[in-house]
Amino acid sequence: MPKFECMEFTAKVIADFLNGDIEGNPDEAVTNVSKIEEGTKGTLAFLANPKYEKYLYDTEASIVLINRDLRLQKEVNTTLIRVDNAYQAFAALLDMYEKSRPQKSGHADNAAIDPTAVIGENAYIDSYVVVGKNAAIGNNVKLYPQVYIGDNAVIGDNVILYPGVKIYDECKVGNNCVLHAGTVVGSDGFGFANQEDGSYQKIPQMGNVIIEDDVEIGSNVSIDCATMGSTIIRRGVKIDNLVQIAHNVEIGEHTVIVAQAGIAGSSKIGKNCMIGGQVGIVGHIQIADGVKIAAQAGVSSSIKKEGEILLGSPATNIGLQRRAMAVYKNLPDLRQKILDLEKEIEQLKSK
Repeated sequence: MPKFECMEFTAKVIADFLNGDIEGNPDEAVTNVSKIEEGTKGTLAFLANPKYEKYLYDTEASIVLINRDLRLQKEVNTTLIRVDNAYQAFAALLDMYEKSRPQKSGHADNAAIDPTAVIGENAYIDSYVVVGKNAAIGNNVKLYPQVYIGDNAVIGDNVILYPGVKIYDECKVGNNCVLHAGTVVGSDGFGFANQEDGSYQKIPQMGNVIIEDDVEIGSNVSIDCATMGSTIIRRGVKIDNLVQIAHNVEIGEHTVIVAQAGIAGSSKIGKNCMIGGQVGIVGHIQIADGVKIAAQAGVSSSIKKEGEILLGSPATNIGLQRRAMAVYKNLPDLRQKILDLEKEIEQLKSK
């Protein structure tokens, strides 16, 4: 857990910031954060998941954030701060601390910035960063070592590109976006035409990638440019590590995609969807708004019903899939019953 770098926060300061109610010592102070089950003196913890409630009564954390409606089963030895949502409050507190830390600034001497590039105010550009011709970099942007920004690329305000991020030519990244180490935006889509002799001819990928505002993308994600037009990641999308998004895909607003998922070319994903780890989605289909797809599901056709929950491969409605799985686990017993019935039938026939 990150330390608060010698900054000390009292329960009263935290409660005032979060509009919370204190139960205990308002002068109790913390300088660090911890998991509730690993709490130590001087740390702040939170309780959001009921299965961790048992740790609340023994934790050594000095302050614990809890939900207002939590009814205690017994006395606690720590100072409590009741808030509407402990998880969100903890996140807000960490965000406040993060923003209070000293911000990096300046340009490294060994960064390669084309003279035609436009760099906004308060930009931080670290070692071995490359910024191409006519690229536009917004205000308060942070470019960590070995970031590459291609020709005519556009990076909005308050963007953070961690080490090794590559933004190809003509691609656009909106405001307040975070891209983690090793992510590639705008690489060629997987486009090849099969020839009569069995070989493949590459189809030039002429489009770009557009990432709208408030998007966060994990490490080692690949987002391919469109064959023509744009691959589009809409506002507020959150993408985990090791995700592949192919050419001409469109991801709707505030959709979440978890690690190792893959979305094939020209598929359109609705807004507020949740796509689990290792999900595979074929190309040229549409997923309605609010759809939830469980881990390792394989989606082979369009999902038209909003809010549907899917499971399995091929992915089907979760209720139907659960009933099928209940039958599946009983197949050995059912098989034996069929064999026994066949024997009885043969015996009756012989009589």
